[in-house]
Amino acid sequence: MKKNYYEQLFVINAVIDEEQIKATVQKYVDFLKENECEIDEVNEWGIQRLAYEIDGKRSGYYVNVYFNAPAEVIARLERMQTIDDDVIRFMTIKYDNKMMRHRELQRKGAVPEVFPEVVEEDDDKDSDN
Repeated sequence: MKKNYYEQLFVINAVIDEEQIKATVQKYVDFLKENECEIDEVNEWGIQRLAYEIDGKRSGYYVNVYFNAPAEVIARLERMQTIDDDVIRFMTIKYDNKMMRHRELQRKGAVPEVFPEVVEEDDDKDSDN
């Protein structure tokens, strides 16, 4: 069975208690494992301010998951998240070859994960005084 590499960011309602948040994260990690997916990394960013208000909420608990999965699993995963009241939003990205090369560089520490630091350094060099 052919597997593709995916990155999924999902945002959990930050109003629920910490145990419910952890249980929600675990539910999706378990779902992936039970469906022959290989989880590469799970990053819990914690509670962050949303870019815009969603259903009256201004913040959410962000989780980023990198994994290999058969394509048909993605539709089932996203269906679960769509009907889950605790998941505010989600976004799944299928990696192509260029993105995979970038991911490998990230793992080796050759590419910073957060780009604003790089932009700030460049701004200092290119000041328009």
